[in-house]
Amino acid sequence: MDNELKKIMLNIARIAIKEEFLGHKELNDQVIGKLVNMYPRLAEPGAVFVTINERSSLRGCIGSLVAYRPLIEDLIANAKAAAFGDPRFPPLRESEFDQITIEISLIGEPRPLEYSDIEDLRKKIRPGIDGVILKVDGKQATFLPQVWGDLPSFNEFFAHLCIKAGLPPNCLEYHPEIYVYQVEKWSEEDFRE
Repeated sequence: MDNELKKIMLNIARIAIKEEFLGHKELNDQVIGKLVNMYPRLAEPGAVFVTINERSSLRGCIGSLVAYRPLIEDLIANAKAAAFGDPRFPPLRESEFDQITIEISLIGEPRPLEYSDIEDLRKKIRPGIDGVILKVDGKQATFLPQVWGDLPSFNEFFAHLCIKAGLPPNCLEYHPEIYVYQVEKWSEEDFRE
């Protein structure tokens, strides 16, 4: 994806959040129509995660793992959800708006990863490259590839992923379904001069 479109997507995410404080829609159908005409990729199906950081700390992260709606719709919905609907955090306050940094992760298609046991999984997972979806007993959770930066060891990464899914830290013993995906990510930090 080219840098111009990356910047546009960051702006769309920021406006989507800001319009909640303004009390009116900035991203109305007319504006969205113009953006889609200028950047046709926005009309194609796409899945993104929007991550909001405040002073280098996570402040919200919500996204889609599968492309099921136009990229621009997914981006707007997930920007709002990351700011106001992440159950781990209180809704973003207007006083925090100028302190946040937005990051977008464009999600590649998840694919199942076959493995025989935990050691085989350890050999097949690529830390820092693979995002991981874990599914077992009707529960699931995912970590984006960038989470490996905070949880660099295999055991720590998967223990936290199990807990995120509402399962015990040793849930790999249940041989969960594992899917992997890659992302293309960029942040407002990438375009600051």
